[in-house]
Amino acid sequence: MKRLDSIPTNKIERVTKLVHTGVKIGGNYIKYYGQKMVNPELTKDSLHESNATDIYDGLKELKGSALKVAQMLSMEKNLLPQSYVEKFSLSQFSVPPLSAPLVMKTFKKYFGCEPHVLFDEFEPESINAASIGQVHRARKNGKNLAVKIQYPGVRESIGTDIALVKPIALRMFNLKGTSDEYFQEVEDKLMEETDYTLELQQSEAIRKDCSVLENIVFPKYYPELSCEKIITMDWMQGKHLSEWCKEEHTQEERNKVGQALYDFYMFQIHGLHKFHADPHPGNFLVDADNNLIAIDFGCMKALPEEFYEPYFDLIQPETLANDERFTERLMTLQVLKADDEPKEFEYFKALFHELLNVFVEPYRHEHFDFSQEGFSNAIAGLSERFANDKNIRKMNTNRGSKHFIYVNRTFFGLYSLLFDIKAKVDIYAFRKYLPQGEQVLPAL
Repeated sequence: MKRLDSIPTNKIERVTKLVHTGVKIGGNYIKYYGQKMVNPELTKDSLHESNATDIYDGLKELKGSALKVAQMLSMEKNLLPQSYVEKFSLSQFSVPPLSAPLVMKTFKKYFGCEPHVLFDEFEPESINAASIGQVHRARKNGKNLAVKIQYPGVRESIGTDIALVKPIALRMFNLKGTSDEYFQEVEDKLMEETDYTLELQQSEAIRKDCSVLENIVFPKYYPELSCEKIITMDWMQGKHLSEWCKEEHTQEERNKVGQALYDFYMFQIHGLHKFHADPHPGNFLVDADNNLIAIDFGCMKALPEEFYEPYFDLIQPETLANDERFTERLMTLQVLKADDEPKEFEYFKALFHELLNVFVEPYRHEHFDFSQEGFSNAIAGLSERFANDKNIRKMNTNRGSKHFIYVNRTFFGLYSLLFDIKAKVDIYAFRKYLPQGEQVLPAL
């Protein structure tokens, strides 16, 4: 695989790369329509495949928040053509790594020496590379270690990338008014992900707080071998979750992994009110005993009580059945607004009622089979219907608290992973890990 000796970091370089990608996509459309004239039966499959390849090839060299967009989109199986999903999913753990000289330069800058001075052994070739950093294998005092190195310039380019994406998003999603808070939320989270000192603290906190959970393990972290751009942790032996899902496994094994993943998220959300908000398969491994391994805690989201309480009250059957209470909760969460036009008000109230009725389906059961296609198809059907609704384009879709961004992303990412695992889950089993007497999410 090609090694990168540098990454575009200033605005001009990054805009130039995106423009070059845009020219390629334009050429793909010209080619497609030329072929369409000769063959009217031609589908857009080849166009989607070419565009997905060119977009991914452009983003993977930019890395950072630009590549993070592809990583997030790879989870949107219901919104994108399959060729995009397949290509963008490579961003989870398969992108061009930094060259060995650039790795050495990074160590010298932050530790004042090359890695072989810090470690007994250090492999200069990375094991895998993703959007913000790449991982190398090392050894010290007989321990196998994983050393994650952040790409140079990633943190500095976030503001530029957000500025490039913002006008496109404003047009695509018809955002108006106070949309700045949404972009600020994303930018703040990306900035946190590039602060490896913070990630080290968060990783150790989660490792300790979640030690009560069964069938999930975490690496130990080493502050003395870490800094703001480099993190050293135990080397965890296992297969990436996406690879494990494609293999043959018994239903019992799938349930074990799925239950561990589900309990991990429910315990964080309802017990800690702070959770891992990046649920893509590149952040999880499965070991030989089918234990889940969580390895990346750069993106954590805190849930303030003023959001947590009304958000989870919305999924209670008595709230869904009580129009006045349902409306009040949507107003509290800024989904509905006092200055909405009557048509907008009723449209979005009905939309969220329908979405929530699908969303809460697992909670209506003591046990739920996430592999059933009916549930996945219901989510896909809603996504497709609202994406193609011409009326919604005429309305102000700038709705909901900024906290929706990562909460919704996490829930739908979790559902997607559980569907891939094909797990049957005990929905309320996680409550046994909560402090004695604490009750959350009563059975629906």
